[in-house]
Amino acid sequence: MAAAQASAKRKKVMLWTGVLMLVAIFVLPLSGYLATGVVDAETAAEATNPRADTWRQVRQGNEGYSAVTGRETNELIQGSGENWRQLRNGPMATYGSWLLIAVLLALSAFYLWRGQVKMTHPRTGETIERWSVNERFLHWTTAVLFVILGITGLSLLYGRLVLIPVLGHEGFGIYADIAKLTHNVLGPAFMVCLFIMVVIWFKHNFLNRIDLEWFKAYGGMIGDKHPSAEKLNAGEKMWFWTLATAGVALCLSGLVLDFPNFGQEREVIQLAHVIHLITALILVAFSFGHIYIGTLGTEGALEGMTGGQVDVAWAEQHHDLWLKQVREQARDADRND
Repeated sequence: MAAAQASAKRKKVMLWTGVLMLVAIFVLPLSGYLATGVVDAETAAEATNPRADTWRQVRQGNEGYSAVTGRETNELIQGSGENWRQLRNGPMATYGSWLLIAVLLALSAFYLWRGQVKMTHPRTGETIERWSVNERFLHWTTAVLFVILGITGLSLLYGRLVLIPVLGHEGFGIYADIAKLTHNVLGPAFMVCLFIMVVIWFKHNFLNRIDLEWFKAYGGMIGDKHPSAEKLNAGEKMWFWTLATAGVALCLSGLVLDFPNFGQEREVIQLAHVIHLITALILVAFSFGHIYIGTLGTEGALEGMTGGQVDVAWAEQHHDLWLKQVREQARDADRND
């Protein structure tokens, strides 16, 4: 008993350590951006460029001569590039940082108020398979890729303001090159994993009246009564459809950015970048909730995706309709034998 308690305590310490590290990875850069963004904007406003008038005239769209051949031949400067830069570094970066910080603070406040959703009945010792080995491998591969892409992508978005003061220009330049290469190489791998997930779990994610009741009961996160659910509850289905929509848009726009020399013009690339950034921020924000519910938020939830098995008492509380279906299928199989 003492050894089991010590082991449980070590696992809890390791889990909290991982959560705190994850929070620090996202919160510190975003907080640094918000703290330094105002100073950077004031400095930029005071700076002057003696050749600004010349380039301002070029931006009017007057055609000139350039030695480079291609779709944008003789276009001296592409005016929408500055508009895109201001949009990216201004409202998108600012509101995106507020979004991510707000979600993290809301989840932290909810945990302090609600605590972990405990199992209402003691463990039975009888387990049932929730996720197969292949499903778990696919999930964790996709999850690891998502975290790496999220860290590298956000560090490229906020790095100039947050990381240059820490790493210096040369250090950040080296890191940015590595982050950019990592992001570009792993992006297509994430896309493949995501598309496979969408295909194999599509049949489990149709919304119905059961899911409406689940939402009305706040998924059992508030109160002691837990609503009925199928193999995937309504919250998991919403995460799936977020991946199937925003995630697919993220991947397709990422391909446009990953392979810029396939004939697309700069306006297309800039639009793809806007879509890529917006969908990425949405997915990261949603992922915080998904990670919270699957780890700290719900007792026993992580066991299904680590070991594949869940206790029958947990299944009865959180996915009773799925448990009933599995038992009926087992009884039918026994009769046929």
